[in-house]
Amino acid sequence: MTEALSAYKYVFFFMALLIGVPIGYFNALRRPMFEKIIFFLAIFFTARMEDINFLSHEWLRLTSKGFEVGMVDLATLILFMLVIKRRFQYKISLPPGSTLFFLYFFFSMLSMRNASDPLYSWFEVWKMMRMYTYFFTMYNYIRDERTLNLFMRCVAAITMYVFSEVVRQKYLFHQFQVSGPFPHQNSLVMYMIIFGSIIFSYLLNNKEHSLAKTIVWVGIFGMTAINIISTLSRAGMVLFLASIVIVLLMSFNAGYSSKKIIITIILGFFSLIILARAWDSITERFETAPEASANTRIDLAIAAQKMANDKTLGVGLNNFGIKINPPYNYSSHIPMHDEEDPDEQNGLVETIYLMIAAECGWHTLAIFFMLIFYFYFLNLRNYVRYRGHPYQFVSVAFLGGLLAIYLESVLEWVLKQTNNFYQLMLIFAIISVMYRMDKDRILQKRN
Repeated sequence: MTEALSAYKYVFFFMALLIGVPIGYFNALRRPMFEKIIFFLAIFFTARMEDINFLSHEWLRLTSKGFEVGMVDLATLILFMLVIKRRFQYKISLPPGSTLFFLYFFFSMLSMRNASDPLYSWFEVWKMMRMYTYFFTMYNYIRDERTLNLFMRCVAAITMYVFSEVVRQKYLFHQFQVSGPFPHQNSLVMYMIIFGSIIFSYLLNNKEHSLAKTIVWVGIFGMTAINIISTLSRAGMVLFLASIVIVLLMSFNAGYSSKKIIITIILGFFSLIILARAWDSITERFETAPEASANTRIDLAIAAQKMANDKTLGVGLNNFGIKINPPYNYSSHIPMHDEEDPDEQNGLVETIYLMIAAECGWHTLAIFFMLIFYFYFLNLRNYVRYRGHPYQFVSVAFLGGLLAIYLESVLEWVLKQTNNFYQLMLIFAIISVMYRMDKDRILQKRN
C-alpha cells in the first residue's frame, strides 16, 4: 500500500509539472487573482513542504537526503516564467549578493574532492541551486509595494495555518513539544521568529490600520507567540524575545506615537497571560533538559573542528554525517552507547557554522558569514533610507528577526533545512527589492 501511494506521488508530481505548470502560467497571465494565488503558494509551500525525493537516502543522517523537488519549485517555476514574459517591461538582473552566493556555492562544490560519496554532495548542490533560483525569481518578480502588501497577507495566512497545526498536535495528540508542519520544533521556531518579527513590526509601525485591523493583527501575533512557546525550545523562546525587543527599540527609535505605546502595553499584557498558561510546561522543559544533550553538542563541535583543521577544503559537502562515524577517527573522543552495535551512528553537529567549516573549510565559513551579514547590513541601510516611510516596518522586522536566527544558528543547523533555507532566501530577496526600490526612487527624483 505504501509503495502504491509513493508511486501515485510521482505520477501526481509529473502531471503537475507537465500539465499544472502550463495551465497555471496561462491562467496567471490572464487572471490577476490567480497570479496572486501562485505567489501565495510559492511562500506557503516553504512552510508546508510537499515534495518528492529522487534517489532518497532517508536512513542516513545528512542535511540533504536526495534530489528533492517540491510544489514550491513548481510555483516558483510559474513565477519565473512570468518574469521572463515581462522582461521587456521590467529589466531582469542579478540580485545584490549574488557574487557572494556564487563564491559560497563554488567553494562548497570544491570540497567534493574530499567527499567519501560525491552523490551526497550533489544532493546539497541541487538544494543550493533551487535556493538561488527562488532568490533570483522572487527578486525579479516583486516589483512594487503592492506585492509587499500581498506578502503581508501571505504571512498572516501561513501563520494561522501553522497555528492550526500546532493546536491540533498539542491538544488533539497531546504532544509535549510540537513541530507544526515542519520536520522539527527548531525549524518551526526559526521560521516563526521571522514571521513574528514582521507581524510585530507591522503592528507598531503601520499608521493606516483601523481599530478592527489592529485587533486582527494582534491576534495573529498572538498565534505566532503561541506557536513558538508550544515548541518549548529554550533558545528559541529567548531569541524570539530578543528579536521582539530589538524591533520594539528600533521602532521607537524611528519615532514615538501613542499607538506604539498602547500596542506595546496590550501585547505585553497578553504575553504575560500566555506565559502564565504555559509556565508549567516551560518550567518542566528547563528542569528536565538532559545534561547528556549538552555534552553531545560539545563532542560533535570538537569533531567538527577536527574535520575543518584536518582538511583545508573540508571533508566534503553533506558528508559530515558519514565522516563522523567509523572508519573515520574524527569521533574517537565520543563514547558510544553500545560499542557492540554496528548500526549505531553519531549525529550532526548542532551548529550550521561549524558544519560548514567541517564540510567545506574555514574559508567557506568566512564567505558564508560575509553573505549573511551582507544582507543584514544592506537591511540596516534600508532602515536608514526608509525612515518615516510606510514600509520601514520591513527593515525594522529584519533587524531583529535575522539577528535572532543568526544567533540561533550557533546552536542549530536548521538554516540548511529546506523550509528555513527557502524562507531565508525570501527575506534576502525582499531586502534586495527594497534596496532596488530606494535606488529607483532616487533616480526618479534626479530626473
